[in-house]
Amino acid sequence: MADRFTLDVISQGLDAAAVEMFEVLRKTAMSPIIYEVLDVGTGVLDAHGQLVSSGAGIPSFIGVLDKSVQAIIAKMEDTIVDGDVFLTNDPNYGGVTHLNDVVVAQPVFSNGSCVAWVASIAHWGDIGGRTPGSMSTKTTEIVAEGLRLPMVRLFNAGVRNEAVVDIITKNSRLPDFVRGDLWAQVSAGRRAATTIVQLCDGFGADALQVAITTARKTGEQRAVAGLRALQSGHFSFVEEQDDGTLWKASITITDERMTIDLRDAPAEAAGPYNLSRDGAFVACQVFYKALVDNDRFANAGSFAPLEVLTTPGTLFHAGPTAAHAYYFETRMKLVDMLWHGLAEAMPDLLPAGHFASIFGTVIAGQHPDTGRRYAMVEPQMGGWGATSKRAGQNAMFSTNHGDTFNCPVEIAEARYGFDVLEKALFFGPRIKGELSGGAGVRISYSLRNSAVLSVGYSHANVPVWSVRNGSSGGRNCLRISRTDGTIDTYHFASDIALGQGDVVEIETAFGGSRQAP
Repeated sequence: MADRFTLDVISQGLDAAAVEMFEVLRKTAMSPIIYEVLDVGTGVLDAHGQLVSSGAGIPSFIGVLDKSVQAIIAKMEDTIVDGDVFLTNDPNYGGVTHLNDVVVAQPVFSNGSCVAWVASIAHWGDIGGRTPGSMSTKTTEIVAEGLRLPMVRLFNAGVRNEAVVDIITKNSRLPDFVRGDLWAQVSAGRRAATTIVQLCDGFGADALQVAITTARKTGEQRAVAGLRALQSGHFSFVEEQDDGTLWKASITITDERMTIDLRDAPAEAAGPYNLSRDGAFVACQVFYKALVDNDRFANAGSFAPLEVLTTPGTLFHAGPTAAHAYYFETRMKLVDMLWHGLAEAMPDLLPAGHFASIFGTVIAGQHPDTGRRYAMVEPQMGGWGATSKRAGQNAMFSTNHGDTFNCPVEIAEARYGFDVLEKALFFGPRIKGELSGGAGVRISYSLRNSAVLSVGYSHANVPVWSVRNGSSGGRNCLRISRTDGTIDTYHFASDIALGQGDVVEIETAFGGSRQAP
């Protein structure tokens, strides 16, 4: 039996493996959405696909990796061997999110036995489909959204399947970029696998498993302690959406468990706005983790007290043909609804509403100087709500985005060939007696060549919510100022033609306010 200090060393080594994987991916990827924005997630899983440790990037992505690996194991378990590497991006086959987000997973073997898995997920700039950037608002079935990879072997016992690589590159408008991003993910996994094998060589596979089990117990203990610090009870709420529909949910909190009931959800959407069952669970994990244990520490034990109830065929448990391209806005709105519901009951615990949108903006075209095709994929920052003690934070990413960054102006102009005319804070009104919401941002892109725009965001009509009788926050907005003097406003749209000299103007909402104490 390993002593406590040895177990701590092993646990820190597993955490380091996930961080190393993240750093390799960040430093070797081709696409700015990965190496600048960090639209990625990395994790170490145990031999059964349960989360052990995670790297930086997007917190909600960490909740994808264990579900992806468990799906791979369930389908491939009897045939998995050392040297295998798997790909998936299909929400119906372990992909969880949308087709742009590709999971690369590999088993880690020591002395002939699988002791762990390493996995990463990253947003690829184009995976085919009807629209450049692969995020069309016009699709009604997932088959129109791009290339689906339902648990494909990229490597079989260490031998690369060249046909898979060819299929991927031939189905993307950005073959060089997806190839580079793919190998960056493979390299990241190999780096982490090497660290885990070294831990097994140094301390033994049995000690590795004991360290994983011990850390998992710690994760559950921390979560239960966090639950017991919350107000127990049953909380039900209704939230109006931009299109006028009403979403309903309830949360039950006890000293041992949190149950989030999403069964009374709207029917699955005809357009690309659906969540898989696993996708809805990930949204609830983000919300739950922020409440019960907001430290970076996370493993399977952290989420053991969480239960999520859904109904098949609904928006939060969509069927196998449902479209998912803009799943992220539905997930963000779900987190926002849960946050708002508990903030009404616990206003001193949770801040007022934030801009609550990924505001995914895709501009795709050809670089005016090099002729090379590009696809800018840019989440936006916005204002966060005031807390019981201070005004809201300015220009932060949404709750789902975690350790991510905006793309620097210099990188955007060099890689995409348009001019960034403005990138500034956008403040709401300051009202006496209130703690104000944080500022959103105002960004303007001037096109030097024709391009195509796709965009989707929330809080276009319904303003950001407040608490404690504070003023409402702002609304998100995107406009196109045409060279002929006309101005077009868009909410969810794709295949929007942009001409040379057109200016895309983005304004993200300022956060909600609250009465000062």
